[in-house]
Amino acid sequence: MFLSVISCLFSYICILLAVAFFTLLERKGLSYMQLRKGPNKVGLMGLPQPLADAAKLLTKEITKPTMANQSPYFIAPVFSFILALLLWQLYPSEYSLNYFKWGVLFFLCVSALNVYGTLLAGWSSNSKYALLGSLRAIAQTISYEISMALILLFPLFLISSFSFIEMKESQETMWLMFLMLPVSFIWFVTCIAETNRAPFDFAEGESELVSGFNIEYSAAGFALIFLAEYANILVMSLFSALLFLGGENMFIMSNDIIFMLKVLLLAFLFIWVRGSYPRFRYDLLMSLTWKSFLPAALSLLLVILIASYIIYL
Repeated sequence: MFLSVISCLFSYICILLAVAFFTLLERKGLSYMQLRKGPNKVGLMGLPQPLADAAKLLTKEITKPTMANQSPYFIAPVFSFILALLLWQLYPSEYSLNYFKWGVLFFLCVSALNVYGTLLAGWSSNSKYALLGSLRAIAQTISYEISMALILLFPLFLISSFSFIEMKESQETMWLMFLMLPVSFIWFVTCIAETNRAPFDFAEGESELVSGFNIEYSAAGFALIFLAEYANILVMSLFSALLFLGGENMFIMSNDIIFMLKVLLLAFLFIWVRGSYPRFRYDLLMSLTWKSFLPAALSLLLVILIASYIIYL
């Protein structure tokens, strides 16, 4: 029990550091894509910039909007942050102490709860911009969760296991991405929409909603929402690597190092997409999942079921 607590604390500290420096990677990456310099004033090449930003946010005064519903207003960022950290318990490391046999179901349950943090933040702020942003995010998240759950069935049918560890180990000879290239592309786009990232960042549409559901937050509350968003990006990159770029059978470096390089590459794709594409129209976003991804996923699932039935016979 003591080792489990120490392991969880150490993992959470590493996650927070990873999130902090991923924001630096994003700012640097976007700046060079736009032919300008990123953060370069704080310390050597701007490397301590995330620590300076964290110190600034955590030392600012916590604002309390007069018309806000106080309890949900303060609970919402903490709730979102806890849910983001919970998903990291599924990380299939060689040194992890916990083994989730039903990891896929745990992932679906926790990711489905993420929408409540956004709902609480938008509703409790008692601001029309925050409410509109949260309503957009809820409709978007619920819509894309359906296609995400359907795409998760593809590796489940092929591997016949709910464990992420077994999914990773079963791909030592061939990655599932090569067997299901269109499905892996749909999954990646769904992950971008699920995390409310550009070009699907309608929950934080600066041009029409100022800052969306987090408009009334500052200081520690904003920091927690920010950390939850980027922790979700990293964890979705982790699960994408698990599902479609799984196991490795190499003896040069540790398997964990190879795997984390894959996660970093997928996380950088989130930044690349943000720097490359403008924001979608909202109706096009909803049409994409209901009229394209959902029929495609259902049709491909039917094909796989028929093929597996024929092979079984």
